[in-house]
Amino acid sequence: MSDAQGPDDAAERVADASANEDVEANVEAALREFLDVLDQSETYQRFVAADEALQDDDEAMALLREYRRKQQQMQRGGFDESVMKELKQLQTEMSNDETIQRQQAAQADLVELLRRTSDAVSGEIGEEFARSTGGGCC
Repeated sequence: MSDAQGPDDAAERVADASANEDVEANVEAALREFLDVLDQSETYQRFVAADEALQDDDEAMALLREYRRKQQQMQRGGFDESVMKELKQLQTEMSNDETIQRQQAAQADLVELLRRTSDAVSGEIGEEFARSTGGGCC
């Protein structure tokens, strides 16, 4: 049996490649449109403004850095009652900081919007569009 393919097979491969390029171009165009709509959404704009406000708030940023430093200290050194007490105190301070709370609420709203978007896309394509691989950042 020969692996040789005739002109009809070559024409079919060219047509398939062209169709795939069209599909990819359409997906890319839809993605750009989605990103434009997301960029203009109130939820995203509120997140950007809240995040910028947080970045500009030196006290809130110092509080967040200290909290993260204590978290790392706890992770490296194991459980320590005094570090845990400091962490709880920092959490209380963070929960009372309006800038941090506004940024975290805006972030939660954005995550929820993206989750609903992922669910809608997943429903359309019949499989999970975006899923967690189990990693986390915080």
